[in-house]
Amino acid sequence: MKKVYNFSAGPATLPAEVLKKAQNELLDWNGSGMSVMEMSHRGKEFLSIAVKAESDLRELLSIPSDYKVLFLQGGASQQFAAIPLNLLGDKTKADYINTGAWSKKAISEAKKYCEVNVAASSEKENFTTVPSVSNWKLNPEAAYLHYTANETIGGV
Repeated sequence: MKKVYNFSAGPATLPAEVLKKAQNELLDWNGSGMSVMEMSHRGKEFLSIAVKAESDLRELLSIPSDYKVLFLQGGASQQFAAIPLNLLGDKTKADYINTGAWSKKAISEAKKYCEVNVAASSEKENFTTVPSVSNWKLNPEAAYLHYTANETIGGV
């Protein structure tokens, strides 16, 4: 087999031992007699995976016990709606920095819920740079500032 190395935004190349472990567990996860892909999301096997994932995440990120951890489908696009819905509170304005394709999607979605101030943009530079903080025009009435630090489509 010819090994291909993936340097794109994601998913990343995995170590061979991780792939082999996944391969071995594909047909029979942890002696359960079934694949993870066949498990009921309410079954004890899957619930044990979810409990372990949450525990590991809490430890890795030092998440306090009074915070909830949610595992949601939808990826970044779903979060573009969740951010204003959760962070606006009683305010009606939010600041966004436009650094590329993902920022544009976030801005478009946020406009459904609030008044968006594009505080800075690198669109004139073809999104090849991040606008200098000294040039940001922040709105003091904004509930939050949204900044996409990893514009994987354009490479910034």
